[in-house]
Amino acid sequence: MLVNNFSTEMVAAQDRFELWEEFAVHSHMRNWIRSDHEDDFRATMRVLNMGDTQISKMTFPSLEVVRTPKLIRQQSDREFYQVNCVLSGAGDVSQGERNTSIRQGQLVLVDSGLPFRGRLRGGSEDYAAMIIQLPRELLPLPRKTVQRVAARPICGGRGMSGVLWRWLAEVHARADEFTPADIPTLRSVTADLLAAALGGCLDAEDTMTPESRRRALQVQIRDFIRRNLGDPSLSPATIAAAHRISVRYVHQLFAEEGTTAAAWIRGRRLERCRRDLANPHLQLRPIHAIAAQWGFIDSAHFSRAFRTVYGMPPRDYRQHALRGAVRESTSALHG
Repeated sequence: MLVNNFSTEMVAAQDRFELWEEFAVHSHMRNWIRSDHEDDFRATMRVLNMGDTQISKMTFPSLEVVRTPKLIRQQSDREFYQVNCVLSGAGDVSQGERNTSIRQGQLVLVDSGLPFRGRLRGGSEDYAAMIIQLPRELLPLPRKTVQRVAARPICGGRGMSGVLWRWLAEVHARADEFTPADIPTLRSVTADLLAAALGGCLDAEDTMTPESRRRALQVQIRDFIRRNLGDPSLSPATIAAAHRISVRYVHQLFAEEGTTAAAWIRGRRLERCRRDLANPHLQLRPIHAIAAQWGFIDSAHFSRAFRTVYGMPPRDYRQHALRGAVRESTSALHG
């Protein structure tokens, strides 16, 4: 089982913080922790466990985290980088001589091989964050390069940091779909995107291996396509221009995965259309309007492409999907 879901609500209020400590020790690096809410510590954690690498989402009211020299000496396993991507709340992080404040929309990295301290707190809602923990050697950047950005806030909303942020959100949303066979890809893509985000912050992309840069670029291009599916002019040429590469290189990147840029774009557009056609809340929206929203300006072409992939015309698919939704709703009411 790759995903572990945890909530302190499963025990009495006075036992919640102790339970959190125990779970956190087994899921993440060992730290000393305390909270202003230890008398009733309401917290959740969802961990996608990939062996020596984890992507997790945590929520809690407040937490102070300290990694001391003694804990570092006691730890016999590998050293890790841990990246905190703040979804809500704020905090203060210090490592070495660097002290910084972080807030919603920023990410910060710490090195498990060096002492650090973090004070994390919610505001009108709990503190929430996506956490990456990965072995130091998995990140394709020299340690001295990474140390330049440790305990330093990085904006998560633009450039490669934005791509990393959206990748983590999608991985979290689809965590239950992954199998052990997906672990190598998940690990390498996460590490490459993190390296690209850090490298972009430090103008240090040249320290990445060519393979890591290529994998990060592939994910960045797919992210660009998803965000621009509704643009009818989206094409290998516009992708190349947006990423300052040649059209030939765009074709090469997709050919490495056994497809073409045009086919990948068409597949994502058709999937968005299929999803909207099956949505009961959109049943009054004309089919041609749904198709146009996702970049199909020729209704006849859309209908042919949809039928080729899904085995029936868009109108028939919508009727079939909506009838199924009605049956499920009726069954739930009388179940």
